[in-house]
Amino acid sequence: MATGRTHRPATRSRGIPEATVARLPLYLRALTALSERSVPTVSSEELATAAGVNSAKLRKDFSYLGSYGTRGVGYDVEYLVYQISRELGLTQDWPVVIVGIGNLGAALANYGGFASRGFRVAALIDADPAMAGKPVAGMPVQHTDELEKIITDNGVSIGVIATPAGAAQQVCERLVAAGVTSILNFAPTVLSVPDGVDVRKVDLSIELQILAFHEQRKAGEGAAAEAASAAERGGAVDAVDAVDMSATDADAPETGGGAVNRKGPDGDVPAVMPA
Repeated sequence: MATGRTHRPATRSRGIPEATVARLPLYLRALTALSERSVPTVSSEELATAAGVNSAKLRKDFSYLGSYGTRGVGYDVEYLVYQISRELGLTQDWPVVIVGIGNLGAALANYGGFASRGFRVAALIDADPAMAGKPVAGMPVQHTDELEKIITDNGVSIGVIATPAGAAQQVCERLVAAGVTSILNFAPTVLSVPDGVDVRKVDLSIELQILAFHEQRKAGEGAAAEAASAAERGGAVDAVDAVDMSATDADAPETGGGAVNRKGPDGDVPAVMPA
């Protein structure tokens, strides 16, 4: 049993690095937005900016697809959409089951982006008998007792787990035993799967913790910068004071009472009278 595998052997055998595969959906999203605006061509720099990567990396990624663009023109948007969609397997229909129809599962069921990207939600499944038959996103929820039959009848190879952590491994094993070979896991736990089964994990709490780390670091850096700035300002004030005092001591003799004797505007009246 392997734990939390995320690679795709078939893709690797074709010579496309996994890091490139992970960026293809970013390019596709940016290209789809351009296509919807009827933009015919795009430069590598423009597309890289839209996808959030650098242009050199983008050109390297596209070289694995056999797409090099045209100098002075750029990439054909519609052709790239087709190329990347074909590479990602999105030119065919992928039936998906979602197991665990709580708040998160229901939100996923209502997500309209699945259908537009080649994924058809074939069934919603939950272990709670009270949920059976209830409509969610226009589909009746089915009980987990029917899981294996649903997968077989619909030819499902992709399963989404949105159950509590304690139930996720058992659900995973049933999905795999029924023929599912790819799993998207939203449960806050690591799944053990056999070779040949791919798992992608989405843990919202971990992502938030990573963001909290960066926020804490930024706050620390901000405090340090403010302290350094204050120290610099304090040093500058001390230096100015020192210059003023040295100039005063050099130019004006002390009076008997210790006050500094400065000449007035007429040149003969002390600006500060002695004590």
